[in-house]
Amino acid sequence: MTQGRRIATTFDARVGKGIGAALAAVDAELERRYPGDPGTRQPVHTVYVPADAFTEDTVRTWGDEALALLDAHAPDAAAFGAALGLDDALAGPVRERVRAKLTREPVEDLRIDFEDGYGNRPDAEEDADAARAAEVVARATADGDPARVAPQVGIRLKCMEAAVRDRGIRTLDIFLTGLVEAGALPAGLRLTLPKVTYPEQVTAMVRLCEQFEQDRGLPVGRLDFEIQIETSQSILGADGRATVARMIDAARGRATGLHYGTFDYSACCGVSAAHQAMDHPAADHAKAVMQVAAAGTGVRLSDGSTNVLPVGPTPQVHAAWQLHHRLVRRSLARAYYQGWDMHPGHLPSRYAAVYAFYREGFEEAALRLAAYAGNTGGSVMDEPATAKALSGYLLRGLDCGALDTAEVEQHSGLTREALDAYAVPRRSALTAAAG
Repeated sequence: MTQGRRIATTFDARVGKGIGAALAAVDAELERRYPGDPGTRQPVHTVYVPADAFTEDTVRTWGDEALALLDAHAPDAAAFGAALGLDDALAGPVRERVRAKLTREPVEDLRIDFEDGYGNRPDAEEDADAARAAEVVARATADGDPARVAPQVGIRLKCMEAAVRDRGIRTLDIFLTGLVEAGALPAGLRLTLPKVTYPEQVTAMVRLCEQFEQDRGLPVGRLDFEIQIETSQSILGADGRATVARMIDAARGRATGLHYGTFDYSACCGVSAAHQAMDHPAADHAKAVMQVAAAGTGVRLSDGSTNVLPVGPTPQVHAAWQLHHRLVRRSLARAYYQGWDMHPGHLPSRYAAVYAFYREGFEEAALRLAAYAGNTGGSVMDEPATAKALSGYLLRGLDCGALDTAEVEQHSGLTREALDAYAVPRRSALTAAAG
């Protein structure tokens, strides 16, 4: 018993204050560089559509084509489960949710592509496509129907290399100007800067964002962007340092994501075409470096894509689905919660993999989190970091439609707000302090 007893110490109070003063700059640096995850919804995929093919019906068309493929090649739960290797208990609920998703919100993130998927066109043609893209996005966003417009949408401009730099800047200007003059920038606006090799190219993109905000009277920081990692130099620079970490710093808080470019990066590393894939060792190394560089910064990762399309007779479609399903599950297990989809036929296997990933583990995760929250113990001794991971897992499942609020609350005993508090503890603590 120590109650009522004097506890002996040696340090004078000035020692702690001196240490605090000495580390004040480090404290501020940690807060600036590593704010943690923003706690907002991350899409499970990004769909790329060439700018000249983008229309007001693109999202709905992708959904309809995906539904048609699903019904033609996996018309019931048994066929669906057999095609993707799902057990009987999962196949029915997952197929039902996939079908509902393709009807309700087929695309979570859409990128109108002015880069590789579009190519080099006459300036007048690209000008017209950029202006039209802004008009279509503005109208679709105003309509707000998730079956017709993705919650997140934007463009991939040409890169900052000398040959196409001016063209990329002009397309960005036309697109953003068109959105502003149509009313306002969409809440889910996303910009993607490809083929970044040097941090200075990121700095250039920051300058463009700052200048546009200033010229148009927008709040500082309104524009942000994703960085595509498509060159070996973006992972390891000539100076031996991890360039991607320097790129995040160069973005000055405007980088929202690092997107891995499967085929450009593989080709850059000399991987032959037959072996260019998301699970190649070169890809794994690049994404591991990206993951460590981004950890704690609030910058999120996206895996790449497969170029094997689910087209043709049923056996061929099933083979493509199985490959895509395996690759997506592999990415999820490695904490790459987003990827690219290049064809409507990838949507069924994307959502099937994502939904199965969350549904097969959510009860255990919810019960573990409930035990942690109630301090009741259990078969696993979890720590705050694990509680953060468990709640993040449940929140991602809720956001994409794999899970329902009622079932998560039933098994965990926690509301959405309570899950948020565990998933983003720093933000919750700051909010509580401010209140």
